[in-house]
Amino acid sequence: MERRGFLRASGAAGLGLALPACRGLAHLGIPIHIRQPGLAEGHRLRDAGPLPVPTREIRTGVAILGSGVAGLTAAWRLARDGYDDFLLIDGPEPDGNAAAGRFDSPSGPLPHPRGAHYLPLPSMESRGVRELLFELGVIEAEPFSERPRFSEAALVHAPDERLFFDGAWHEGLLPTEQVNADEAGQHRRFLAEMAALTRRRGSDGRRLFCVPKALSSTDAEWHQLDTLSFRDWLTARAYSAPSLHTWLDYVCRDEYGAGPEHVSAWAGLHYFASRGGHAANAADGTLLTWPEGLAFLARGLRSRVPPARQQPGYALRIDETREGVAILCQNAAGPFLLHARRAICAMPLHVAARVIPHLRDYGFDPARHLPAQAPWLVANFLLDGFPTEPVESPLAWDNVIHGSPGLGWVVSTHQWLRAAKPAHTVFTAYRALADQAPADARQRLLAMRPDELLELAAVDLKQAYGALELWRRTQAVDITVRGHGMAIPGCGSLNDPGLAALQAADGRLLFAHADLSGYSVFEEASWWGERAARLAATR
Repeated sequence: MERRGFLRASGAAGLGLALPACRGLAHLGIPIHIRQPGLAEGHRLRDAGPLPVPTREIRTGVAILGSGVAGLTAAWRLARDGYDDFLLIDGPEPDGNAAAGRFDSPSGPLPHPRGAHYLPLPSMESRGVRELLFELGVIEAEPFSERPRFSEAALVHAPDERLFFDGAWHEGLLPTEQVNADEAGQHRRFLAEMAALTRRRGSDGRRLFCVPKALSSTDAEWHQLDTLSFRDWLTARAYSAPSLHTWLDYVCRDEYGAGPEHVSAWAGLHYFASRGGHAANAADGTLLTWPEGLAFLARGLRSRVPPARQQPGYALRIDETREGVAILCQNAAGPFLLHARRAICAMPLHVAARVIPHLRDYGFDPARHLPAQAPWLVANFLLDGFPTEPVESPLAWDNVIHGSPGLGWVVSTHQWLRAAKPAHTVFTAYRALADQAPADARQRLLAMRPDELLELAAVDLKQAYGALELWRRTQAVDITVRGHGMAIPGCGSLNDPGLAALQAADGRLLFAHADLSGYSVFEEASWWGERAARLAATR
């Protein structure tokens, strides 16, 4: 089974500041760049130190606080609809989880993702995403038809994915052809059941599972799936094949940052049954990707927002006033007070809980309603040439080790349209620290030295190529540590009253972030950004 059969993308607005720490490992001689987006700013907010006194004031109609996917989408929508009285405050990490980096190699610049790296074919319901993709040239024709035509440059090239299983590489990520008849039968039964769910509708006529999540059926019978874990649902349905469970564990860690035992059954099924995107010129389930990952889309959104409507800085405190909203902000020029008629809080909810002193007044109690946040590592390895691969199993865009604690790696130069391989490339390795409680994993990450972080990040590459070959080719490593990488949709998150309250907010302060959906993907962040922009422009 290929990832493209049932996969989706990620992206969200975020609070983050790159705090680089360049170190060289004495025994390897490899420079390591450690980034910890939002760490210093977040801890300053957490410790509740004294707030600075603003030295100037700025006024605007709509303030957008955070420039991840939700904030950028809100700014794009306002600008596209002809509304020009707004100001986008970047946040400490512009582009949030859709950020990218670049190595200046001897072969030239090599862009690479520091966060989300692909987007599935958008569903019929994801009209705003389709509109954006058409504007950026990713969709070339008929953007709102069942089968748009997509740019060949964005459609992931073959070979798109492979799995290391039982000592060899195999096409696809589910080893159906490599296991016994009983396990293979369970694979096929599971995939058939998921395919059937993509067509099911609830008693209200809506699709049971939809992207954006807000358009999914509210059928109470199916919402009961939110009360048990995905692991328990699998057991109840007599899915016992070890290879299937290993694959689904990978899927949940890759999508949600946690294993099936910590993800609700509704969320686990939503992953497989919510998409349904098609293309006129690609197979169902094909992914869209770029060398820099979703930073391609973030850059496209930002380029359509006038520079005068963008401001570096980040929010320290948000208060409603009789006239609107007052936001204390900070940037390199010092603290300033931003007055707005309405404001869009496009930052992660764990940050909003520190910045908005009366968040409970909006119906959201952080102690009870805040989703757990999964810690992540994203490591980019600049390589001098390519490691040797089996002739029968060439390097793919996405490469996964069956049963590994890592999430494999993608190849940034895979989409390059060249006759020969470049002299240098970047392998981007992902890892969700799902083997312990999120708070414990964050403390563990804080205490780790650069070489220890490198060992965590390199686990799959070392297994595939051996340490000697990997370090021989590695010229530099850029590691991004995301302590609050994404929301985990645990049991009860679907019917979380606090999230529902923020989703429905329509006052002076609006909310827009993928956290409102309880999980982190591009389409969800974009949905909430569009909703907030349309509301903000009406008063």
